[in-house]
Amino acid sequence: MSRAFLALVLKDVKIYVSDPRAVIFSILAPILIASFFGYIFAGEGREAVGRVKVLLADRDGSAVSKDLASRLAADPALEVETSAPEVVREAIRRGKAAAAIDLPPGFGTEAAQSFFGDPTRRKPRLAMLYDPTRATEASMVQGILAGHVMEAVSKEMFTGPTGRVAASDALEGLEEAQGLSDAEKGALRELLGGVTRWNELNAARGGGEAAQPGLTMPFEVSKQAVTSREGVEYNAYAHSFAGMGIQFILFMGIEMGVGLLLLRQHGLWQRLRAAPLSRAALLGSRATSTALLSLFILCCLFLFARLVFGVRVEGSLAGFLGICFAFSLMTAAFGLLLAGFGKTPDGTRGIAIVATLFLVMLGGAWVPTFVFPPWLQRLTSVVPTRWAVDGLDATTWRGLGFSSVALPIAALLVTALVLGAASVARFRWEE
Repeated sequence: MSRAFLALVLKDVKIYVSDPRAVIFSILAPILIASFFGYIFAGEGREAVGRVKVLLADRDGSAVSKDLASRLAADPALEVETSAPEVVREAIRRGKAAAAIDLPPGFGTEAAQSFFGDPTRRKPRLAMLYDPTRATEASMVQGILAGHVMEAVSKEMFTGPTGRVAASDALEGLEEAQGLSDAEKGALRELLGGVTRWNELNAARGGGEAAQPGLTMPFEVSKQAVTSREGVEYNAYAHSFAGMGIQFILFMGIEMGVGLLLLRQHGLWQRLRAAPLSRAALLGSRATSTALLSLFILCCLFLFARLVFGVRVEGSLAGFLGICFAFSLMTAAFGLLLAGFGKTPDGTRGIAIVATLFLVMLGGAWVPTFVFPPWLQRLTSVVPTRWAVDGLDATTWRGLGFSSVALPIAALLVTALVLGAASVARFRWEE
């Protein structure tokens, strides 16, 4: 029994390695795609990566709008292009930029008047158009815009002619302001009087570029990516190789299941029934060979990633190998499931490819799961591919120990056992 089982496993392995082109493709394809995704998402250290293209239409032409335009253009996170108001909407519709900012006429004057004025005063409405497929980038642009508008308007209020006129107008209309108590009006009168005197002193000494820059952000942010340990940069290739490895290993499971259906269609299983082998032994040998080949391909992928892109197993090596082994077994069981419940090879292949793509997508192999809606994030917590991707991330760039992947390994093994048992019980010898 054991010799026959081993012979069947070795037979599958020999058939697999007998076609060098198929072996090379099964390793080269995920390497190429994973390298591409890793390059796209690496970001750090490459010029102009992460800059969001923004179109700016300045219909105001005031000192405030010109200062705002220069601040936006100097922001390292933005790539600002001045454009005519009548073409920005079409440019966004065609996907030429993530967002467009339209500064309406009178924006600088109205913004300055609203800075210290009556709270019931109408604020200028600044239009921002954005591509709905890039809503996250548009939200980032909105936050950056808020900071630069505050700086530009406050600078003009404290140092520019528009600020002197706005402060004077606000003082004149203070008595008629609605919704303010006498104490609030008195305090605001003192504040506006101080702004007026400051503007007069600044004008007396010449103002200009040496003047005070206005209100600025009262803090700076020190960004630091948290990886396995301090000083180790995030390697995006670790995640991309994990995701693409999971995807192509699942494709091996599809080929295994469809292969079993083809053998049944050709009557081979009927002939094998004459041998002193049980159904579990016959199917188990095919699952074992598939799991071994899957484990071999995963190891080849990460060996390439280590040699070429510097991907390291920063965490538990035992945990990394455990995830690879458990997912390889789960993939083999997935192939058995296709053979047990599938009818025809062609129909089963089509359904299996769609199911695999959904598993890969929900597992976070293509895009991070944090971009999913909350309900979908909760749903993916029970998806086997999510356990595998998170486990490989945990043991590579996150640098976590075995305890962090013990539960995913156990879950993958239990899933493999359940799928395998159901497949053996359901498998039919004849089509």
